[in-house]
Amino acid sequence: MLSSDAKGPVLVIAPHPDDETIGAGGYLLRAKASGHAIHWLIATEMRAEDGWPEDKIRRREGEIDRVTEAFGFASVTKLGHSTARLDTLPVGDLVASIGQVVRRIAPETLLVPHRGDAHSDHAAVHDAGIACAKWFRYPSVRWALAYETLSETDAAIRRGEAFRPDIFVDISDFLERKLEITELFGDEIGTFPFPRSPEAVRALAQVRGTASGSAAAEAFMLLRARI
Repeated sequence: MLSSDAKGPVLVIAPHPDDETIGAGGYLLRAKASGHAIHWLIATEMRAEDGWPEDKIRRREGEIDRVTEAFGFASVTKLGHSTARLDTLPVGDLVASIGQVVRRIAPETLLVPHRGDAHSDHAAVHDAGIACAKWFRYPSVRWALAYETLSETDAAIRRGEAFRPDIFVDISDFLERKLEITELFGDEIGTFPFPRSPEAVRALAQVRGTASGSAAAEAFMLLRARI
């Protein structure tokens, strides 16, 4: 976690670009400010062969570049899988591709999406990501946390898989910067009351802050810890 004296690396795994910012942008900014190297793993991409327009693909690549600079990521890894098709991949293949990155970066903290999210890509990334937190295969990982993503976590309908946070991270000093980075995603960010809007992101941070005694916070579910 962020209080570690070792200042171990943090790896956030995003099914799609913007999930990491909406779900854990404040955590990442706080980690960076505390001296942790932060790394971004993006599981999917827009591809022309899947029907995405070339101009949209170029805009997305530009967004990723600007967000990378804004966060100060030490590395960005793109797995390049087709969007909305991760559940068609063999689980072992996705675990292997994520596992290679985890071994290379050797993160102390691993951030993954919530398994109960409405988008099937999120469930697939969660399952593959948490498989890469086994101590006997990935000994660097000491903390594995699930983040919440507006428009996905709140839209979940899977019974028994509700997001029940038990870790709250104070992001009061980083909320405004998180909102600035959120708006770099252009088409993905809509007008309130659209869930992925600056107003909604701020409101959720304030609600999580109220639950934990701060002006703004992000909430996580603890999946695994080794202390």
